Amino acid sequence: MKVLVDEMDDGWDDKLKDLGYDAYSVKKLRADGYKLRTDYSVINYAKENNMILVTRDTESGQACEENDLPYILLDNNEIFKIVVGKLQKI
Repeated sequence: MKVLVDEMDDGWDDKLKDLGYDAYSVKKLRADGYKLRTDYSVINYAKENNMILVTRDTESGQACEENDLPYILLDNNEIFKIVVGKLQKI
């Protein structure tokens, strides 16, 4: 499974690699010369390379949803669910 980490969470790719995932960072790919300046380019890159996109960008998540592309959206709703879950364990 290949994972593409959006630029907001650059560094997560390294942590995922440490856990054995085949992970890449949009920010690092840009530094290597890849043209990934727009949401469209990022989503298209993930699609062409059979990757799961990890993003906080709601529009990117919606675009993946509309096009049946795998993604993990870390929006405020998901973060809120994590907070509630942790509160329930206290």
